[in-house]
Amino acid sequence: MAATRLLLLMAAALVLLVARGSDAQLSAGFYSASCPSVHGVVRQVMSQAVMNNSRSGAAILRLFFHDCFVNGCDASLLLDDTPTTPGEKGAGANAGGSTFGFDLIDDIKTQVEAACPATVSCADILALAARDSVNLLGGPSWAVPLGRRDATSPNATGAATDLPGPDSSLDRLVAAFAAKGLTSRDLAALSGAHTVGMARCLSFRTRVYCDDNVSPAFASQGRQLCPASGGDATAAPLDASTPAEFDNGYYRNLVAGAGLLHSDQELFNNGPLDSLVRLYSANGAAFSSDFAASMVRLGNVSPLTGSAGEIRIDCRKVNS
Repeated sequence: MAATRLLLLMAAALVLLVARGSDAQLSAGFYSASCPSVHGVVRQVMSQAVMNNSRSGAAILRLFFHDCFVNGCDASLLLDDTPTTPGEKGAGANAGGSTFGFDLIDDIKTQVEAACPATVSCADILALAARDSVNLLGGPSWAVPLGRRDATSPNATGAATDLPGPDSSLDRLVAAFAAKGLTSRDLAALSGAHTVGMARCLSFRTRVYCDDNVSPAFASQGRQLCPASGGDATAAPLDASTPAEFDNGYYRNLVAGAGLLHSDQELFNNGPLDSLVRLYSANGAAFSSDFAASMVRLGNVSPLTGSAGEIRIDCRKVNS
């Protein structure tokens, strides 16, 4: 009887092991045999792009975040609209040109396809490019888990509802991150991506004209750039102190009441994240470490693996 029970337990364990093995997991060495050159190709293209325009790095980082927050990290954001299916590029927080850099991902994909045809997903290219963007701008590096596959359809509705906006409250931000399996600490760390990049007047007008927790001098500067009406597309750096460097200046700005977006300043507003903001503002190494760890967790949000999805040949459209 005991022997039979042991055999049944071993059989059950074997079934579970096979089931887990069939559900491919992400791994930093996923392309070590099939496309070992992918890391170098992505790094080379991103190096040239950031050298030419530091905003390229911020743009790719934004694409990665906006992709992962809708359906998970599946490159659905990269799909163009079709006559029958609207894409995510014009929906919600992606609209009005607030996301760009798609042509840069196209360039990387073209070179990767030349080296390793139909092997590396657009989702993995975006994850690698985001990591390299941060590092090339002076931020940390990390091993990127790979093995994602690409979505075969976009989710325009999700793009309109899932991405937190610039006027979001802290409760809304925490809830949005929790819905993706991310913690408040992830929220605090990943928000530090706003140490690079720009925001449009439309996004920070409420902050500089209506908020009562804003530095008067900072609000005055913001109003000079952003009139009370009109000029919606005028852009300002999210971190005016070091706009092209990935550092902890963003958090120092928050402590000084100089966060550009309402949603930024919500992290430091006599709330539960104040202590983390103070830590990151004083300790750049702590921010870098937490940011890298949170980027790995963000990249693990609902990836397509195994036989799900596809490896798109063109990141802008599904395979025919």
